[in-house]
Amino acid sequence: MYLIRFDDICPTMNWATWTKIDEILTTEEIKPILAVIPNNRNPEFFIEKEIKDFWDYIKKKQKQGWSIGIHGYQHVYVTNCSGILGLNPFSEFAGLPEEEQEAKISSAIEIFGTNGVEPELWIAPAHSFDEVTIKVLKKHGITIISDGFSLYPYVDNGVLWILQQLWRFPKRKMPFGVYTVLFHHNSWTERNLLTFKKDIKRYRERITDLKTVISLYSSRKKSLIDNFYEIFINYLKVNKGKALKHIRSGLMNLRSMCHYV
Repeated sequence: MYLIRFDDICPTMNWATWTKIDEILTTEEIKPILAVIPNNRNPEFFIEKEIKDFWDYIKKKQKQGWSIGIHGYQHVYVTNCSGILGLNPFSEFAGLPEEEQEAKISSAIEIFGTNGVEPELWIAPAHSFDEVTIKVLKKHGITIISDGFSLYPYVDNGVLWILQQLWRFPKRKMPFGVYTVLFHHNSWTERNLLTFKKDIKRYRERITDLKTVISLYSSRKKSLIDNFYEIFINYLKVNKGKALKHIRSGLMNLRSMCHYV
């Protein structure tokens, strides 16, 4: 199954492109995850004039079944920490003291609440957050995180991890697993839109939504195969030049462990 996620949703984003994306998603009856920046201060996303009914739009989409996530606070990087996942050497949260993270997350949640939107999950800018972030999120009742690497969602230490492994649809359909496909639409061209529309039609029967994934996996514990997959992906990230020659042996090990799932 595939989940669709769009990041960097804010009042000053690329609305000309987003309107067309919304039309595609609505026509195909797809309910994506929207990663909403509560108080954007990142100049990269000041693309169009701010729309005044932004939160009314987000509230409407949530009522239609689209899932709304908190995408940080201001989407401004203030540390050089890569956080738990180690994907990017910068962060809005990782490495900050608990009181600073508490202030940011509390302010973000307050903005959502003031505008009548219930945040359903956490989506960190740059995929960068740490154990302190998770502690603060749990304190505020947010126990779903869209990030990380595994084949299937799992619950670990009270948090449901809905993994985000892809940045485009694969050329071949995966035989198993649940994959979140992440898109950043603010820099899209007409060609990107055309590709997206074709891929949506091609994969439509396998595209699901957050609520379905929660219902299926909210009780699944982290397993040996999850640990193996995470280690394997981290190995590929660190050893890109050597990775290909080890993929075959890695897959053989994965197959031999499948009976532990």
